Amino acid sequence: MSFLWKNLFIFFLTIIVLKGEEVVAQEKQACLPTDTGPVIPTTPLVIFLEKLQETALNTYGHKGFDPKLYVDMSLRFNLSETHEAFNKLPRTDNGSVLAPHLNGFLSEYMNAAGDDLVYVEPVDFVAQPAGFLPNVDNLEVRAWALEVHSLWKNLSRQVSDQVLDHPDLHSLLPLASPVMIPGSRFREVYYWDSYWVIRGLLASKMYETAKGIVTNLVSLIENFGHVLNGARAYYTNRSQPPLLSAMIVDIYNRTSDLDFVRKSLPSLITEHNFWNSGIHRMNIQDSQGKTHYLSRYYAMWNEPRPESSTIDKETAGKLSNFCEKQHLYRELASAAESGWDFSSRWMRNASDLTTLCTTSIIPVDLNAFILKMELDISYLAHVSQDESTAEHFAEASKARQTAMNTVLWNEEMGQWLDYWIDANSSSQGTYKWKASDQNQSVFASNFIPLWTQPFNSDDDLVDKVSKSLQHSGLLRDAGIATSLANTGQQWDFPNGWAPLQHMIVEGLVKSGSKEARSLAEDIAMKWINTNYAAYKKTGTMHEKYDVEKCGAFGGGGEYVPQTGFGWSNGVVLAFLEEFGWPEDLKIGC
Repeated sequence: MSFLWKNLFIFFLTIIVLKGEEVVAQEKQACLPTDTGPVIPTTPLVIFLEKLQETALNTYGHKGFDPKLYVDMSLRFNLSETHEAFNKLPRTDNGSVLAPHLNGFLSEYMNAAGDDLVYVEPVDFVAQPAGFLPNVDNLEVRAWALEVHSLWKNLSRQVSDQVLDHPDLHSLLPLASPVMIPGSRFREVYYWDSYWVIRGLLASKMYETAKGIVTNLVSLIENFGHVLNGARAYYTNRSQPPLLSAMIVDIYNRTSDLDFVRKSLPSLITEHNFWNSGIHRMNIQDSQGKTHYLSRYYAMWNEPRPESSTIDKETAGKLSNFCEKQHLYRELASAAESGWDFSSRWMRNASDLTTLCTTSIIPVDLNAFILKMELDISYLAHVSQDESTAEHFAEASKARQTAMNTVLWNEEMGQWLDYWIDANSSSQGTYKWKASDQNQSVFASNFIPLWTQPFNSDDDLVDKVSKSLQHSGLLRDAGIATSLANTGQQWDFPNGWAPLQHMIVEGLVKSGSKEARSLAEDIAMKWINTNYAAYKKTGTMHEKYDVEKCGAFGGGGEYVPQTGFGWSNGVVLAFLEEFGWPEDLKIGC
């Protein structure tokens, strides 16, 4: 290209860029803002890593591209120097970077994703723990269970000293204790995954490792006011299903470590406040005029999720203006906060992800988790001899139970249903309850309240909900389906997820009903069989499974199926601990 043509090209490219910025500015002025919630600012490092992610997509193409890979990389040099080198990369006429040049930059200036976590042997790992799964009599099943137990060594990591010394070069957050990563692309600790990891660790008699995970999560509350979705700088704007109190109760019940409880209790109270004030709190007035308080998911973010920035921008490309896109980004991040990313559960149109409306929904499971949190805090305060706190949270739990029975329970279906907020029914921030605003679609989450004591201790209720579950269409040959809608989203049919199996099964067992326990055991055995068969075929545990086909792992969603896998390992071990496995019962499909 001649000097003249090159300068003309740069001139016209500049005009196009300026026009583009002008169009965006006009969009901002033309549309009516619908998103007014809080936004937690991101860091300059994350902004740069998003730019690197977008450049990599343009260079390498969509095939096999994982956007998270690039925001998990760390810098070899300071951000200013790295950014300057990035800006100096040769560009083609259309502004992209050729693969050899980008490869060279990544090699010279960036550390590989995952390099800032180092392998560490768990301090309490024993190849064959004393008292491990005492009711597993089948030698084949016991051998497999010990292999699953040994996977804790594969998933154990410690944040490297580099992160502690130079946190500004890493999106990974510094944590003091060793962590258990879920596996594959998930190279950091995750919030709700950790509950089922801990359940597996308790079955494996690894109490110190379990306590270390909780200590890390408590430190996130101390630093950020809530437990983050995961231990990354780009996750500071959202949480995940709040199960920290359940982790602490389960560890205390195994160890009787009262000092551990007392150190954790203040952070649990902080977390409860996070979920029950401001943007998360919703006021619903019933037909008698009484107001009930429940909670919703609401991420503090309205831009593309950094770990999926290129995907979110592509999704938002279907929308016409800036305000619509900003609203969608809030909904995407809020659905990610729910852990169900993504599902028809959050969509007005199950075939269109741009119709997400997570923030307009009061979810059954979130409120069951917070109810359990209130009961847990009351229990932990009582054992700590703080009777005032114990009484306060016992009263809070009673109010939430009443609210769930009033707003979410559907007597005809025998299920709790998500409640969709009707903006037209609002008066000074309080919404009037209407039966038509309950979402009558069937999801596994409709049965999660059984996991909590007030509901699983009611014999008549347990019987009604058990029958509803059996007639719901969710019970399949290899476990409980997440929904009945096959949308291609990963939190929909035919995928089954370990945490959903576990909560429903454990709720049925805790009821004390022989019929409910029999149903629970049937579900658990099917789940163990499919995990075993898939493990024997692939040599690994999977993130999710196809409940239509025994031995098949799940798919769908915005990334390829993952292996490892923390919560799947934990649930298998927890089920085998609860139900055992008879010597003469075959395993597999």
